[in-house]
Amino acid sequence: MGLLLVSAVFLVIFDGMRSLELMPEIFFGKLDSFALLSIPMFIIMGASIASTRAGADLYEALERWLTRVPGGLVVSNLGACALFSAMSGSSPATCAAIGKMGIPEMRKRGYPEEIATGSIAAGGTLGILIPPSITMIVYGIATETSIGRLFLAGVIPGLLLVSLFMAWSIYATWRSGERSAAQVSYSWSDRVEILPRVLPFIAIIVGVLYAMYGGVATPSETAAVGALLCLLVAMVIYRLLSPRSLWAVLRDSTKESVMILFIIAAAGVFSYMLSSLFITQSIAAWIGDLEVNRWVLMAAINFFLIVAGFFLPPVAVILMAAPILLPVIVSAGFDPIWFAVVLTINMEIGLISPPVGLNLYVINGIAPDISLKKILVGSLPFVLCMLVAILLLCLFPGLATWLPDLVMGPAY
Repeated sequence: MGLLLVSAVFLVIFDGMRSLELMPEIFFGKLDSFALLSIPMFIIMGASIASTRAGADLYEALERWLTRVPGGLVVSNLGACALFSAMSGSSPATCAAIGKMGIPEMRKRGYPEEIATGSIAAGGTLGILIPPSITMIVYGIATETSIGRLFLAGVIPGLLLVSLFMAWSIYATWRSGERSAAQVSYSWSDRVEILPRVLPFIAIIVGVLYAMYGGVATPSETAAVGALLCLLVAMVIYRLLSPRSLWAVLRDSTKESVMILFIIAAAGVFSYMLSSLFITQSIAAWIGDLEVNRWVLMAAINFFLIVAGFFLPPVAVILMAAPILLPVIVSAGFDPIWFAVVLTINMEIGLISPPVGLNLYVINGIAPDISLKKILVGSLPFVLCMLVAILLLCLFPGLATWLPDLVMGPAY
């Protein structure tokens, strides 16, 4: 609503009252896109999984298989976060689903509270990078970029972040002297026993990606099939059969979908206002005239995105900043696909940084006896891991662009 009001005020001041006649057409025209159907479908996919014990089963499966790895419980939690986020596409849902099981278990085994909470908070941020990602869909719609390419671009950087998180967790656990934390031994039958509950969801992820990149279906059609399959798995395996439970999934999905779609429509009006008043063009021309090194420019953009992420949710930052930043990025010679990944990692930093830091509060709600300060301290090393990932992406852009070019061919 704030975007609409700001846009309306500036349009009236500089273009007159007649400019308001265009606002309804622009607002609803922005929603007239088949690609937008993928948003509610992927949200239903995530909501149906989040309403079951899938997160707990993922955690238990990885914990049984990785129990002998140093810091294995933390590594298991991060692996579960990565897999759950690939199914749900939601950072808060990932934090809640894995944290409810993982944090009490890590504390019981003697792991430091900072590592236990910080690893889950950071692992939850993977939900907006690893496909399917609602954030990537919004970026693709806002910048008219291929959603399929964006999904592929997030795979290797997502795995890179998981690896960095795991490496830090193993080192931090070793440094804290908790190597002797109580371990539980599992037989091979225990490990195999849990797989039937996990493999169907992994099969859905593989199936969705195959359908999307094998030319079988569009992202929107694939999202609809994925949502239906996740609902069926939740109903068959987890007995999500009561009308009340199904209604809760559909109700919550509808609320979140309407919120995101309203923001997208309002951002369309905001983008029109920026363009019609030549704000976007003027900023791009002004930055172009500065003749600064493009990496200095990229450093300034990253700083702006990190600060914006401290106060605003990822979707809002993308929809407000993309119309201004994209012409600047392209004119400086950066790849829009590569920049989407860099932008998303910046948004991940905002999810575990105050004052908003949504994931911090989700973790605090799971473990209210652990202070917010401890959770923040435990999350800071993972912020450094994200900054390292951004640096690696700047040094090796192919980390984000190689896979899309390999699967879908060169973009240009």
